[in-house]
Order: sequence, then C-alpha cells, then structure tokens
Amino acid sequence: MLNLEDFRGIVQDETLAEIYERARGLYGKHVVHVNSTYMGGGVAEILYSLVMLMNDVGIDTGWRILHGTPDFFEITKSFHNALQGSDIELTDDKKNLYLQINSSYSRFAHLDHDCVIVHDPQPLALIRSYRKQQPWIWRCHIDLTEPNQKLWNFLKGFLLKYDQIVVSSEKYYKKDLPVAQRIICPAINPLNHKNMDLPESTVMEYIKKAGILTDKPLITQVSRLDPWKDPEGVVDIFEYVKEKVDCRLLFCYNLASDDPEGVQMYHKTFSKARKHVENGDILFIVGNNDLLVNSIQRYSKVIIQKSIKEGFCLSVTEALWKKTPVVASNVGGIPLQIDDGQSGFLLEPQDNQGFADRIIHILKNPKDAQEIGKKAKEKVRQHFLITRLLSDYLNMLNAMINHSS
Repeated sequence: MLNLEDFRGIVQDETLAEIYERARGLYGKHVVHVNSTYMGGGVAEILYSLVMLMNDVGIDTGWRILHGTPDFFEITKSFHNALQGSDIELTDDKKNLYLQINSSYSRFAHLDHDCVIVHDPQPLALIRSYRKQQPWIWRCHIDLTEPNQKLWNFLKGFLLKYDQIVVSSEKYYKKDLPVAQRIICPAINPLNHKNMDLPESTVMEYIKKAGILTDKPLITQVSRLDPWKDPEGVVDIFEYVKEKVDCRLLFCYNLASDDPEGVQMYHKTFSKARKHVENGDILFIVGNNDLLVNSIQRYSKVIIQKSIKEGFCLSVTEALWKKTPVVASNVGGIPLQIDDGQSGFLLEPQDNQGFADRIIHILKNPKDAQEIGKKAKEKVRQHFLITRLLSDYLNMLNAMINHSS
C-alpha cells in the first residue's frame, strides 16, 4: 500500500504539507480515471500509483479499464499512430466499431462521479454515451504536434464536449480546439519496484538470472517495440558504436494488451539484428518484471531512447533517476527532462552518427558519465516525481470540481 507519508526524505516536508492542503477542498468528492489497459506502458504505471495516492489523501478515486476487442485495439493503435502524424484509412466501418465499443462499455461503467478523467483516444468517445452532469477531462499522453487532420476532425467532435484537455508539453496545444488546455507532465514513483533503490548484489542477481553476460559494457533501450521507438535505427547505432568500443546491446521491451503492433515489430527488429543475436552481442529480454527492469537500467552504462515521436517517455525519467546517462531524441517531452550536455544528451532522431558519438564518449569517459548521472537524478527529484504529479492533479480538480459545483 502506497501512502504519501512514504515520501518523507525523498521530497521536502513542505511539499507534502502543500499536497494535504490542496486535498482538503476535495474531501468527499468522487473521481474516476478511465484508460484501456492495467499493465504494459506508462499510463497504467502512472495510474497505479496516482490512484492510490489520491485515495490516501482523502479523495475517493476509482480506476476503470475499457473492455475492447482485438479489432478495436487494432483501430485505436492506428488512431494513436495517426495522432502522431501517420496516414490512416478512416473508414466508416472503423469509426462505427470504435463508437460501438465505447457505447457498449458505457453500459458497464456507471460514471456518475464528481469528475471523469479519460486517458488517450481509446475511451475518448465514452462521453458521447452520457448525459454529462460533471466535468470531464481528456488526458492525452501522445505527441499531438502534427495529428492526421482527417482523424483529428473526427475526434474533435467528442473533444468539444470535454471541459479540459491535458497534455504533456506546450508543443501539443491545439489552437483549433476551443476547449481549455493545461500542461501536466508525467512522473515516476521512486518507491515502486521499478524505481526503488536496489543494492548492487540484487542488481547483479537479476542481471545474471536474465542471462546477461557481464564481460562487456551494456547499452539498453527500454521501451515497447514500436515503430515510433525506431528499434531498427538502434541496431544501426550499435553497429557504429561497436566499431570503436566492444559492447553489447539490450532491447528490454514489453507488450501491452492495447498494442497489437508489438509482435510484428519484434520479428522485424530481430531479423535485422540476427547476426548480432547469434554471436550474443544483441539481446532481447521481456521487461515483465519491474525489479529486472530496475536492475537493467542501473547496470547499463548507457540508456538510449531513439524515438521518432514521443509523448513524454517515462523510461527516460526512470533511467535519469537511477543516474544512468541517457542519449535520446530531441522530440516530444524528452527535452523537458534532459539539459543537453549536462544531464544527458539530445540528438535529432535521424542523427545516427551523433547518437553513436555520444554513446562512445560516455563509455570512454566514466567521470563524465558519473557527473551527468548526478545532475540527471536531481532534475527528476525537482520536477518529475509522482508527488508533483499528484499536486498538479489536485490543483486541476479543485479548479474543475469546486468551480463547477
């Protein structure tokens, strides 16, 4: 059970007192979060901690999971991709199935709370099935810089009914959307199994149990196997690095129930990396154990995040918290987390040689790596812990619920 008092010593007492004060205005209120999966991905991880803490400070908070079919999740994955700029064949059949699943789910989900918070596009159309009597908030965790206009126009019909839209960066503000918009950056829970402090003996136990040899420095990308994470490009970078430093690459990946592309991308990346896999220099490990992921992020010499598009990227936050140097794409919410050259390195997504050069520098300069790691952890402590996220949500809910009542 997670309690706010557990964070004493990690954040200042003044921060905790401020959170309790903000919660007082919400005593007796009922709030519900709705998303499409309870595991696999940053949204589920955030909600697991956030919902517990909201209840702990006195707000009755629920969490509902949209019930979808494989066809529905194929469609909503294409929505996700199109919101980040991909083409989409938006047929009437796809729109009808999307609306039908949302409508059917509304019969199960009695959303009569004081505020409803809907996450991402999968349950966005739920609002269509309700006679709205409370504030509804859409929390979008996706990069909305250049959405496909055909899909955006379709979804905007539902968004107009919402009272507020929450995004992760000011880059995602939509001028053509006449609805109040707010920035709330995601955050990590430093006390959960994925981020808690671990003794070196435990780290090494998990590394060896996973079959990771310790004879070479390890470079790791922790992410879904998703085209937007460009795992094939990571293989290209590894080949550049390996010419200068004998090292090993690890893909620590997970598969979420609402992401049907993962298996396809695995086979595509594995095929490209086959010769390195056969000689033991590229590994694929499913990150279905949080202590394993934690250990891998701590043991790795460099974490790479070669995203083409990115809403925020909590795997970057996790690595920064563990003082592991990060070399990442200068896209989406990543530059909010990294001061280039200070707490990590930022590159344009297609600059493979630049990625390789920064990784080589870290591997060859352990003192620089140590200094970067210290600055990285402090930046996360100041800006990207779950206590700050909780505080932001309480601010928003006070404004939405108490203003509307």
